[in-house]
Amino acid sequence: MIHTPLCDLLGITHPIVQGGMAWVATAELSAAVSEAGGLGIIGGGNAPPAYVRQQIQELRRRTAKPFGVNVPLFSEFADDVITVCIEEAVPIVTTGAGNPGPAIQRLKAAGILVIPVIASVALAKRLERMGADALVAEGMESGGHIGDVATLPLVDQVVRAVSIPVVAAGGIATGGGLAAALALGAAGIQMGTRFICADECTAHDNYKQRIIQAGDRSTMTSGEALGHPVRALRNPMSRKFRELEESGATEADVIAFGTGALRRAAQEGDWETGTFMAGQSAGLVNDCKPARQIIEDVIAEAEAALARSMALVRPGGAA
Repeated sequence: MIHTPLCDLLGITHPIVQGGMAWVATAELSAAVSEAGGLGIIGGGNAPPAYVRQQIQELRRRTAKPFGVNVPLFSEFADDVITVCIEEAVPIVTTGAGNPGPAIQRLKAAGILVIPVIASVALAKRLERMGADALVAEGMESGGHIGDVATLPLVDQVVRAVSIPVVAAGGIATGGGLAAALALGAAGIQMGTRFICADECTAHDNYKQRIIQAGDRSTMTSGEALGHPVRALRNPMSRKFRELEESGATEADVIAFGTGALRRAAQEGDWETGTFMAGQSAGLVNDCKPARQIIEDVIAEAEAALARSMALVRPGGAA
């Protein structure tokens, strides 16, 4: 068994966190991940508070294990969703797409652990000072909204810069990725793309099959012109989105073009007009299986990888 300080902090068995993906990380998936010993996270996305409350209550009908809610700070409902998390006594909140500084003390005063997703060392240091309990260091290999530093150098630098547990994210879908993260000093990993292909995930089967069919270069980024790059599978929608932003279209026109595209992918499987957010780890995902099996396989692979690595270490430098 792999046990790290993250397990103690969150009350989980395995140091594996499920990404809080909008329209994908519903109660069904998140409960299954938590029940299997990881940390399931409901994706708040840009959903209204009533939806998030319903998801929290549904998850609790499925499991009594620890779980979290992800709150994207760009959402117009972010403050109200935080209120819902406090009222529902959610044990853990992860935040993304913004600086959660103003919300940290409010959440911590309610006894909620706060784990921001960060993409830079500077923000990691600042949020540790503000009271964050742990950090998700997410590299640009991840799906969805991304930063501009790759996972390997980001995690290595963040671990060196802070004293709180660091969760590595971005491009991780196997036990090898977990072993590498632990070698860098991370206390665990977050996986999103791998869990889209969990049996319990309610995403449309077209979404799952496109990930299974993906290779190492099947994703692309768009949104750089807006200052908000996003990684998704290459498809007609992502190519048109990039063409539109590079044509000099206004920000309002580009945003309007992309509105609703993730929902169309996740709920309708619309390959032509949907945005199939996925990380570069899509090339490592070859099947769908239960969340419990995904977690057990990752742990077993990581244990084997760590054992192989230790076998290479020779006491005293002997050959």
